[in-house]
Amino acid sequence: RPQSLAAFPLRTHWRAPAEMLAKTVTGSFAGVIHGLNVSHLSESVVQRSKRMILDTLGVGLLGTSTEVFHRAVQYSKIYNSDVCSTVWGQPDLKFPPLYAAFVNGVAVHSMDFDDTWHPATHPSGAVLPTLVAISEALVPKQKLSGLDLLLAFNVGIEVQGRLMRFSREASNIPKRFHPPSVVGPMGSAAAAAKLLNLDQAQCREALAIAASYSGAPMANVATQTKPFHIGNAARHGLEAACMAFLGLEGNKEILDLESGFGAFYADYTPQCLPSLESYPWLLEQQDVAIKRFPAHLGMHWVADAASSVRKLIVGQDEILPIEHIHKIVLKVPDAKYVNRPFPGSQHEARHSFQFNACSALLDGDVSVQSFSHHSIARPQLKELLSKVQIEHPMDNKPNFEKLYCEVSVTLQNGDTFSERCDTFYGHWRKPLSKEDLVKKFTFNASIAVSKEAVEGILETVDKLEEVADCSILSEFLRLRHQTSYSLQLSQ
Repeated sequence: RPQSLAAFPLRTHWRAPAEMLAKTVTGSFAGVIHGLNVSHLSESVVQRSKRMILDTLGVGLLGTSTEVFHRAVQYSKIYNSDVCSTVWGQPDLKFPPLYAAFVNGVAVHSMDFDDTWHPATHPSGAVLPTLVAISEALVPKQKLSGLDLLLAFNVGIEVQGRLMRFSREASNIPKRFHPPSVVGPMGSAAAAAKLLNLDQAQCREALAIAASYSGAPMANVATQTKPFHIGNAARHGLEAACMAFLGLEGNKEILDLESGFGAFYADYTPQCLPSLESYPWLLEQQDVAIKRFPAHLGMHWVADAASSVRKLIVGQDEILPIEHIHKIVLKVPDAKYVNRPFPGSQHEARHSFQFNACSALLDGDVSVQSFSHHSIARPQLKELLSKVQIEHPMDNKPNFEKLYCEVSVTLQNGDTFSERCDTFYGHWRKPLSKEDLVKKFTFNASIAVSKEAVEGILETVDKLEEVADCSILSEFLRLRHQTSYSLQLSQ
């Protein structure tokens, strides 16, 4: 068997000149993917993307404790290869790179704890598992540096953001397609193409192939299938890049056509990307939101408002007098898939304005433990849920840049307490401090790997632009027990 992509025989076929490729939107994307280099990375893009990488590794490691992750692993065990990549948090388990990217992508999104961007998508989970798998397995004779990883990661993020900006519809909370399933395979393919050093024509073909893997319905949100949207995006993007490397071809104008990538948006207006000279990264203009608890991003507004209302009623540590509450009114945007009065599972609870508001009222905050079967089944919580009324003010748009949540609690004696949240802590307008991000990562990662591994990942990501061989991350991602393993950043 071939040990790497370099061992696969390539067909010899004609390549269009770069100037011909650049005349189309698809060609301009291929040119940017191929042409960007580490000198294009700005300091703010490097720092923001390192935060995203650290957060994604942490939520992925936490996600290895979930039922949906273990089902993905059970399925993927039927595949084997001489070329294998680490399954995060599993010291004795490796899969072929496609399936390592798949199960690790599932882990990242298994609890809806991963980052969210604007326009609305989860950008990192479709890209990072792909790159970690490649760095470990597909280029064994060549060390890929931390800068290589940072560049490819940002290329994958950039492609997703640019595609979503071709549609005004994409700026709002989605109704038809789950965004990571649409732009995620494209970002994964672009990132893989960059790390595998594909030429410009191959980058174009990778996008065309990935487009045929894109799209999953919103109906599967709030189910166990939703995390598979991210896992499949990671796997299929890598597969698209590999097939492009082997000479598979698709439509040369896949991003230009209404019948191409435009099929996913009713108002698709594609444009060529900016020149590589002083390239303007979208991540520099628009940071991501990093979540404090594992639920749909909209839940963070309503939870913060509800926590503030609770303090008005009972202070910090007292018990909420549920029997004295007459009604709870939530003023939230009209988004049907997060309007779930009585969620029956943890996945539905993560997508319920009502559940997250009532959890915050009852407990003072929302956390990982809030979505356990025990917490969801509490009689006190169900009693609170029965008192909730939903209102959709006309000015409250289903848009992560514009929405707000207001929570009002009226007591039996007529007293009403109200609080409104316009920007929650963790939103890109109010980002998590480095200290709080490290706390989140440490808590999440410690579920799956040793203290030494947690410290090793923290140090590696913090100094990622100095790391000589980024496959060291895989060493830590499978390190469960104390060993004498020592971090060697620059050797």
